[in-house]
Amino acid sequence: MNDRSNQRPILMLDSGVGGLTVLREARVLMPDRRFVYVADDAAFPYGAWEEPALKEHILALFGKLLDRLQPAISVIACNTASTLVIDALREKFPGHLFVGTVPAIKPAAERTRSGLVSVLATPGTVKRQYTRDLISKWAQKCHVRLVGSDRLAALAEIYMREGFVDEEAVRAEIAPCFIEHDGQRTDIVVLACTHYPFLANRMRKTAPWPVDWIDPAEAIARRAMSLLQPIGEPSGETEPDIALFTSGKVDFATRRLIQGFGLTSR
Repeated sequence: MNDRSNQRPILMLDSGVGGLTVLREARVLMPDRRFVYVADDAAFPYGAWEEPALKEHILALFGKLLDRLQPAISVIACNTASTLVIDALREKFPGHLFVGTVPAIKPAAERTRSGLVSVLATPGTVKRQYTRDLISKWAQKCHVRLVGSDRLAALAEIYMREGFVDEEAVRAEIAPCFIEHDGQRTDIVVLACTHYPFLANRMRKTAPWPVDWIDPAEAIARRAMSLLQPIGEPSGETEPDIALFTSGKVDFATRRLIQGFGLTSR
């Protein structure tokens, strides 16, 4: 039987609480696995960093995390970080499994009927060559608009902790995603930041017309599951899933939030 207390965990990293959208899906698919969620809140938001400094920071952070936690696999539940550093992580730690989070451009290109697709992301993800390479590879026949939002990730953090958000602010941030051209309208918006699905209902409410909102969380969780060996039946002994905050500061609202996701703060 499988003893969770001795099981190497699945590590999930984001700059804040956005990666909880991926954790939620991973838990459904892998209920017997242990999880350690790392919120690098001391460095939030990643999009405000210069690329060389952010890359160096994440590589150094993973050096410490892998040594301390000995995870079976690490999921970078953040588009901004993944598009910048996933290749460097695999190169620096060749014996470890990494799963990244990149904009879901391929499924968007396959599903669009109008040919007008928007990618809603952080400014960091928008400016990455990695993102443009995905468009060139998978969406050559589509018109893809890249929309970089400075505010949505922070709005999502506030919403998850405090339970409310300025809907007019959400409306303003998503407005550039919606275009009309030659009688066609945008019909798909890719949510290319793991924070954004938390605001999906507010986005639907404030959008000028209905679109499909693509959330890649389930696909990321499935990819992680596919790389892991099956485990046996769980024993009665358990160790709690934990959340680590790099700032070392967890306020009441955040503690309540992560408890709602079955996590104990450390």
